[in-house]
Amino acid sequence: MNNIGLKDFWRQTYKTGSPVPLVISIQVCLFVLIYFLDLLFELKLVPQSFLEPIVRRLSLPSNFSDFIAQPWSLVTSNFVYIKLLTILFDSLWLYWVGQIFFTFLNKRQFLFVYIASWLLGSVLYVGFGSLIPMPISSQLMGGSLPLAAVLAAIVTLVPKYELRLLLIGTVKLKLVAIIYFAFEFLALTMTNRPAAISYFAVVLFGMGFTYALKSGMDWSTIFQKKQQKPAKMKVVVGNNIPTNRKHRYDLPNQDEIDAILDKISISGYDSLTNHEKETLFRASNSGDKVDG
Repeated sequence: MNNIGLKDFWRQTYKTGSPVPLVISIQVCLFVLIYFLDLLFELKLVPQSFLEPIVRRLSLPSNFSDFIAQPWSLVTSNFVYIKLLTILFDSLWLYWVGQIFFTFLNKRQFLFVYIASWLLGSVLYVGFGSLIPMPISSQLMGGSLPLAAVLAAIVTLVPKYELRLLLIGTVKLKLVAIIYFAFEFLALTMTNRPAAISYFAVVLFGMGFTYALKSGMDWSTIFQKKQQKPAKMKVVVGNNIPTNRKHRYDLPNQDEIDAILDKISISGYDSLTNHEKETLFRASNSGDKVDG
């Protein structure tokens, strides 16, 4: 019975195609590992505490010279947490926002927004951290930057989406996002100015992604696997008639047929308009031959 329960949990959590459970699992496992090593010191099983050195080496430093000494922090910093409430809050937020995101958009788009904002925020943090004088060296840790970008992207797409919150009732996603962004940005402004600048930038990035998507430009297509373009099909009118001339019964020319066939190869036959379907039908039923 327990085995069946574990299989159901695994299937419902990790085999849904969503990367959100994997991200949360890495964050939680690293959090537990850090404090497990610190527990060894508290129990006097090791001579020194590993908490501070591990966190420092895995977190993203605020200046370029320190970053060069630990470039892996560009990746690891997103998963480092040292406060229980922070990791709990961010994990729940990521889960909820991810659920809404996948209701309207797909996995490729989520990964693009998450990874691109993560890298953008990290680069800006190191850059501005090297320019802005800080009384003490600060560090960036946790997944708040990509979380903010994902939230900004989806709230720009469906600002009137409603959430039902405990003890509060139904509220619009736009209002929740504004309050969340304001508190996060204010807290970072008082404690870590380079992080505040990076946070503001990734929020704009998330909004920009959705505005571009609405205009027909999907930035996430850079993550799409390149497929070999199928051989172009050509409709040859007659035996000796040039393909750029119209048939005497006003058949479409070769350029128009090529455009329709290209559209089929990319988006499928169902993407054609009624006029395009009729054009292709007339061309293929007039004694012409189709070469692949």
